[in-house]
Amino acid sequence: MTSYDAPMMYAKWEDSVRFGDQGPSPTTLIETPRLKVVLVGLRADQAIPMHPSPEALYHFLQGSGTMTVDGQAFEVRPGATVIAPSGSRRGISAVTDIVFIGTTLPAEPKGNHEH
Repeated sequence: MTSYDAPMMYAKWEDSVRFGDQGPSPTTLIETPRLKVVLVGLRADQAIPMHPSPEALYHFLQGSGTMTVDGQAFEVRPGATVIAPSGSRRGISAVTDIVFIGTTLPAEPKGNHEH
């Protein structure tokens, strides 16, 4: 877990983004018990398969493609933001190289449920 106790700044996201040959290779910018932020690069024609996940916000910095949330397709490009509700199924297909920031709550450890 990447924690912090002082303000943080990433002056150039280009210095932190990674692209994987087989798919996304996220860079964790911050992960605390209350917040997880990742920077993700996807090469053209790569995809993140549909999967359920906690509520999240995705902000696109570079490239173009399609993000699908519960069957609804959104054309994404720089400046687009998609908010996905908790439990929704989502996936991303890149037409060109895509970079986005994903923000969510970290997954709750198994067996740690509030009553």
